[in-house]
Amino acid sequence: MRRQRKAKIIATLGPSSSDRETILALFEAGVDVFRFNFSHGTQDDHRARYEIVREVERLIGRPIAILADLQGPKLRIGKFASGRIELVDGAEFTFDRDPKDGDESRVSLPHPELFNLMSSGHLMSLDDGKLRLEVIDGDASHIRTRVITGGPLSDRKGVNVPDVVLPIPILTEKDRRDLEFALSLGVDWVALSFVQRPEDLVDARRLIAGRAGLMTKLEKPAALDHLDEIVDASDAVMVARGDLGVELPPERVPGAQKRILRACRYYGKPAIVATQMLESMIHSPTPTRAEASDVASAIYDGTDAVMLSAESASGAYPVQAVSIMDRIINEVERDPIYPRMINAQHEMLLPSPRDAIFAALRTLTHVIRAVATVTYTDSGSTSLRAARERPMAPILSITPHLATARRLALAWGVHSTVMDHNVADVDEMVEAACRTAFAEGFGQPGDPLAIAAGMPFGQPGITNLLRVAEIPRQP
Repeated sequence: MRRQRKAKIIATLGPSSSDRETILALFEAGVDVFRFNFSHGTQDDHRARYEIVREVERLIGRPIAILADLQGPKLRIGKFASGRIELVDGAEFTFDRDPKDGDESRVSLPHPELFNLMSSGHLMSLDDGKLRLEVIDGDASHIRTRVITGGPLSDRKGVNVPDVVLPIPILTEKDRRDLEFALSLGVDWVALSFVQRPEDLVDARRLIAGRAGLMTKLEKPAALDHLDEIVDASDAVMVARGDLGVELPPERVPGAQKRILRACRYYGKPAIVATQMLESMIHSPTPTRAEASDVASAIYDGTDAVMLSAESASGAYPVQAVSIMDRIINEVERDPIYPRMINAQHEMLLPSPRDAIFAALRTLTHVIRAVATVTYTDSGSTSLRAARERPMAPILSITPHLATARRLALAWGVHSTVMDHNVADVDEMVEAACRTAFAEGFGQPGDPLAIAAGMPFGQPGITNLLRVAEIPRQP
């Protein structure tokens, strides 16, 4: 099964989408990557879903990527004696280190690392940004605040502190257990939550040890101060607009999204736009016009993938949400304005012979009107660099490694295939490219192909060969 679009769809699995029939229907509706959210569910839940996805992969005969999304260090308040209070605008409210149940004036904050960080004027938000408070003063034992936006507050709600860089490890003990479990299953991508600095990626990179791609979720304003370094140190990046939208003023989120997408394009790293894309479809069979426009805008901006969260994990219409997202993407990519916008976003070349090859590949594909841009890749880097150039011809990626093919299912325009061996010479490369392009439905005898590869074959990170070929006519 070949997608007729270039942008990809990620869908989160959960209570609404854990059986074989639904997962198969989700794939057939358009899912390219399945996300396992380790903030919810048990390891046994994720193992069962993993086995079903791999069963679907074998049935369909096409590589499918699996993303393990780690929970990260979520900050939460303690409990209240009554289970729930009401914060009143203008009232004072204190966070302290006393573990006893809270009341209308105070609550425990079991995160000692916060107390000496908060200063007068700093903002705090609770319950995904529904309540906002301003710090009056604080010390090692308490943080005194004034309520700016009040409302109901119940036990264990989340806390966001956008004005400070948190001195906490990105991987909690739960994350470390989940990471090792996910890698033992064989997931293709691992997403790291609440990254603030490029240094935050070092420990995860060491633990992953090349067994999966490392995806950074950008959801803290502090990360935007180190955007280039973080993108460069990542294998892929997610614009996690949920927490980012809590910690940034809402009017700044669209601009941040565009900045992140542009940095990802420059460094050739896949970018994902996530959170609340079709939120109303949790309960409704159709999206709002604003949601459809939001998805379309991300595609016009050149994102590699768009993601569904609760819409597919716990919503009432998971398959319909994927189907509508697929239709929106296809409609955008058929729009004559779309290639002009993608070309206008073209980033300057990186100063290397390898990237000069990919620039030439993009031009060659256009000039000869190739039906496919064929890339031979060992590690996946050749296909990813081709995707950076956004050629209008689809990218047919050929690799001898199933793990590489699965990982590339995330990348813009890449149709990933596996061959059972490395090619030995240029003639075999051309023959395999023509045979695969015909078999996968990219072209007919006589159609031109543009091919990129690296010699000697089988060595990762080398791309130094361009070749024009024609699918041979039958004798």
